[in-house]
Parts: sequence; C-alpha cells; structure tokens
Amino acid sequence: MAIKAYAALLRGINVGGHRKVPMADLRALLTGLGLGDVRTHLQSGNAAFTGVEGDERELAARIGRAIEDHFGFAVDVLVRDHAYLKAVADACPFPAASLQPKQLHVTYFADPVTAADFAKVDGERFLPEDFRLGDRALYLYAPEGLGRSKLADALGRAARGVATTRNWNTVSKLVELTGA
Repeated sequence: MAIKAYAALLRGINVGGHRKVPMADLRALLTGLGLGDVRTHLQSGNAAFTGVEGDERELAARIGRAIEDHFGFAVDVLVRDHAYLKAVADACPFPAASLQPKQLHVTYFADPVTAADFAKVDGERFLPEDFRLGDRALYLYAPEGLGRSKLADALGRAARGVATTRNWNTVSKLVELTGA
C-alpha cells in the first residue's frame, strides 16, 4: 500500500480558552493512531502526517473519534492530501503574492459547494471584499482581515455542512508541510 502525505484541519479548537487541544497531545494522539511523521502548525488545529493511502472521510472520522475519546468533546475534522492542498493554493483566483496573508483566506468544505449555495449573498454589497468558489473550497479576499469582514459573516450564514477557514499563511504552510 502506498504512503501519502495528509493534513488534518480541526475546526474550532483552542478558541477563547474553549475546547483545548494541546498540540503535543494531538501529535501523540495521531502517532498513536499509526500515523507517521506527525507535525503540527500553530495552536489552531493543523496537523500534517503520513499514512497509508485511503479514504479521507474515513481517516477524518477516525481522528475525530480519537479526539472525542481522549479530550471528551467532538471536533469536526477535515483531512486533505498534499495534491489537493497544492491544487487549491495553485488555483487561487486572487493575487496571493501581492496581498497580505491576513487579507486572503480559504474555507475548506467537507462536501462540494456551488454558486447556488451562496446565491443569497449579494457580493456587490460587500465590495471591495470578494469571494470565489473552488474545489470544495471558498476563497475570500478581505482587505481589512477576517475579523472585520462583513462578507465572511454572510458567507458563514449561507454555508452548509462542515467547513473550516485558514489564512493564506496557513494555506501555504500546509502545502509545504505535506509536500516534504
């Protein structure tokens, strides 16, 4: 069986002192699941690792169950392989190289998203903020940052299913971590 590089994106941990998952504990937990070369990035739930090539949904569910068993609370987990993460970064419709990383974000979705999912969001109303859809991803340009983005709030209300957002620094770092 082939070994592949993956990233696990955990949603909503270590925010405001809630749902604490120390990264050392997360690394140990993932290693205990038989995953290799486990590394974490920041405190917000980003882990890179290697594992036997398989179904990303099953792997995410396995990690989610292990986190709930160990920490006592449920966490939404998305798992994506290096090829996907690189393709999302490469397909960015905004000029990433000329923007500050806090201005550009990617929301990763568990399931495909379509323009119909966001049809009620009047993008013109939020200019100069802007968004574009990708492969199970949404790119958000927020010149004042995510915390001040009115468009991000509107998109969040329109979104369905499991999703988690990362800034461009983290998007790039996940590509780097899974590419080694």
